[in-house]
Amino acid sequence: MAAAAAGGGWPAVCEKFRAARTLSAVESLKDPETEPYRSKYSARALLQEVKQLLSAAEEGGEAVLAVRRAVLEYELGVNHTDTEELSAGDEHLQRCTQLLEPHRLSPDCVSLYIQAQNNLGILWSQRDEIETAQTYLESAEALYNQYMKEDGNPPLDPSEHFMAEEEKLTDQERSKRFEKAYTHTLYYLAQVYQHLEMIEKAAQYCHTTLKRQLEYCGYYPVEWARNAATLSQYYLSKECFMEARHCLAAASVIFSQAGQVPSAEDYETEPDQQDLPERKAEIARCWIKYCLNLLQSARKLLEDNIGELDPDRQLELKAQRKKEEDEKEKGRKKAVLFGTSDICDSVLAMEEKVSSVYPLDFQEAREVFLVGQNYVQEAKEFFQVDGYVTDHIEIVQDHSALFKVLAFFEEDYERRCKMHKRRIDMLEPIYTDLNPQYYLLVRRQLQCELADTYYEMMDLKVAIGNRLEKLDSHTVKKINSLAQFAIKYYELFLDSLRNPDKVFPEKLEEDVLRPAMVAKFHIARLYGKLITSDSKKQLENMQTSLEYYTFLVDYCEKYPDAVPAVETELELSKEMVNLLPASMERLRAKVSSFV
Repeated sequence: MAAAAAGGGWPAVCEKFRAARTLSAVESLKDPETEPYRSKYSARALLQEVKQLLSAAEEGGEAVLAVRRAVLEYELGVNHTDTEELSAGDEHLQRCTQLLEPHRLSPDCVSLYIQAQNNLGILWSQRDEIETAQTYLESAEALYNQYMKEDGNPPLDPSEHFMAEEEKLTDQERSKRFEKAYTHTLYYLAQVYQHLEMIEKAAQYCHTTLKRQLEYCGYYPVEWARNAATLSQYYLSKECFMEARHCLAAASVIFSQAGQVPSAEDYETEPDQQDLPERKAEIARCWIKYCLNLLQSARKLLEDNIGELDPDRQLELKAQRKKEEDEKEKGRKKAVLFGTSDICDSVLAMEEKVSSVYPLDFQEAREVFLVGQNYVQEAKEFFQVDGYVTDHIEIVQDHSALFKVLAFFEEDYERRCKMHKRRIDMLEPIYTDLNPQYYLLVRRQLQCELADTYYEMMDLKVAIGNRLEKLDSHTVKKINSLAQFAIKYYELFLDSLRNPDKVFPEKLEEDVLRPAMVAKFHIARLYGKLITSDSKKQLENMQTSLEYYTFLVDYCEKYPDAVPAVETELELSKEMVNLLPASMERLRAKVSSFV
């Protein structure tokens, strides 16, 4: 190689190539903000020099030179993509794949070809051309599968084309790097499928990626944990609680390695290190959702048509669970397990802290509730009101929801009432402190939740009162007080829908239609529940109640498209609109007979 020899021979060419890669991967991390791409540009100049030396070469064989040129085109393509020059990056990467096309399945070329396809996938994703990116990445995936089927030996790493014979990698190292390139293919495909809303496929690829990253020790602990926690939320949406728990347990175990394990990625340290408390709190929030979803799904299975726990269904589900439990766990576990035996042991220990089967009684529900509540405290340590208002409120709302669903499993009405009181105590102070100007939507959510909670407590107190021989004045006072608070918060919610002139909308927006109609319906019912010995006051309450029921009926007559949102409430409102006037007449007659 005459030209190369003039500049110090082949070793000097290799040295230049190595220096370019070091500039790109290591030195670029130290570049000042004013010149973010200084090292990348220097690396590019060196790569161009190597390219010149190579094009003047006279020996080495055409096939060898083609692959070396392809390596340089690849490096230049990645370099231009990194410096946001996507058109030039695309050109270089396309040239790389063209040079390799005839030999893409050979051990010398396959790894480089797959990495070029991966980078073309990334480049077209950055252009928001997701389907083009998908084509490149699926082509890389198919090539890997074809190569493993037809050859399967560890192929050369692209860097080896600029190494002396004695520096070449071991088969073990080659295999590790090749598998890592393929893991990247799957990782990018998972994101592409997510963008294309192919959610199930995205989850499947994400799971395989996470599994492979552990297997080949190619991961950042914090990023891995975050991705596993995110994947758990997909499994929750499918009510696959065993898989969701496994992802979260693995996320917690791997997250605990952050800062302790040497980075598995060449040259780099994990970028997220300074955000550890926030990342930990995010994983805690995923655990809260897990506990909440498990309890809510159990409630759906157990409730009767009036929302109470059905004891027959409970017995039936307990018997069924006993029969199914063992086979199910064995069968599904095989498909989802992450990691080596050490990691598996730690994950298993983490999983044992919370069940993945539906809780079927108060004791089982309380165990899940307590785990969720611990994670609430952990999440709140980072997401405090000062600085993270919305996040903090969402966590408190989840805490309230945990109490709400636990109350479903509680048979004792007094204790159930106390659980709802805990919800009031955590939600009211937050609501009071929120500025209506900036937090209108959050305030509306809290108004509805507070109203619903007072409403539920009032219902419970009425049920307790019905068991007494005679209602005492304390119980009457309590029922009326809870009803008045429920009315107050429903009215506040309805007032928030009025325009600046305080006029209620003629037609309700779709997102507030059901909440507004339910609020009107509940207010009507609450006025009917108020207890008074004053007949005149009772007539006033009945009249108010009738007005709210009538609003619902009239609105649905005027806007029939609103009916599906409030079918049950509308049916009951129609009944009450028919029944109430006659009841009021009887009461008036009774009053006048005493006068």
